[in-house]
Amino acid sequence: MAFAVIFLLFLSIPFSSAKLNPDYYNATCPDFARIVREQVFTKQSTVPATAAGVLRLFFHDCITDGCDASIFISSNAYNPHAERDADMNLSLSGDAFDLVIKIKNMLELTCPGVVSCSDIIAQATRDLVKIVGGPYFPVRLGRKDSLESDASKVAASLPTQYMTMDDIINRFAARKFTVREMVALTGAHTIGFTHCKEFANRIFNFSPTSQVDPTLHPKFAEGLRHVCANYTKDLSMSAFNDPRSPSKFDNAYFGNVLKGLGLLRSDYLLGSDPRTRPIVEEYSRNEQAFFGDFSKAMEKLAVLGVKTGNAGEIRSRCDQFNHIPSA
Repeated sequence: MAFAVIFLLFLSIPFSSAKLNPDYYNATCPDFARIVREQVFTKQSTVPATAAGVLRLFFHDCITDGCDASIFISSNAYNPHAERDADMNLSLSGDAFDLVIKIKNMLELTCPGVVSCSDIIAQATRDLVKIVGGPYFPVRLGRKDSLESDASKVAASLPTQYMTMDDIINRFAARKFTVREMVALTGAHTIGFTHCKEFANRIFNFSPTSQVDPTLHPKFAEGLRHVCANYTKDLSMSAFNDPRSPSKFDNAYFGNVLKGLGLLRSDYLLGSDPRTRPIVEEYSRNEQAFFGDFSKAMEKLAVLGVKTGNAGEIRSRCDQFNHIPSA
């Protein structure tokens, strides 16, 4: 009976992700984990925004066409519209890309042609979440890098702050994520920052009767108006997603949402929609509940649409395919 249950559970796992395991590089690249760990620690120590940048980069890569490093490919004459150049990816952190590429270069000297870029970012994301105070979760390895990268798939896959909660839920449901898993993954907003232009419509000229969105806490809105006063002249201006503990991965984001301290319209919806508010309230009270659900959701995200075998390759460079596509 026990064997039958285990067998049925195995069958429920997509075959490609069933090939992955945490010990994949133990024999072929035994220094893999150490090199990743040391490099992410060094980068995070010098650039505190690294964790949030890499986490966001990983999410954008996985949710679009699977965790396959397709987001690293640079556009060129043979592939003029790569995923990286989609409008929704233009604000991704340059430091996040640089970190993965640096680790890849080091691994190519240590164990050439063995470790995929997609495995590097999966491992680096987990390590960075842990470094800034978040939960530890296992990372299964053995992904291959994609053989294509298509910018047109991005807008059709990523949720945006301008969507209704129905639309956001449907975007996650299309990737087999439950509402609870969606809320847990959104908790990644507990670190990092958002550019002012992304929420300026909530704090400037919101409506004919109000300068600011009335769902925002008044003092918070006032502070944001001051911080973002010149955002049209300086597009780099930004505000922390979590004003209480911006560099620590914790459950403070959920408490902020309930108090009108969320930057984005989607933050407000998360705390007001009857399908998500009870989960937000639970996570705001119980950090361990959030950490547990976030870990499970990240494990699920990390094997989404992975490529194995002949469906992918081990790139020599993260930003280009090994072979130029034939005309």
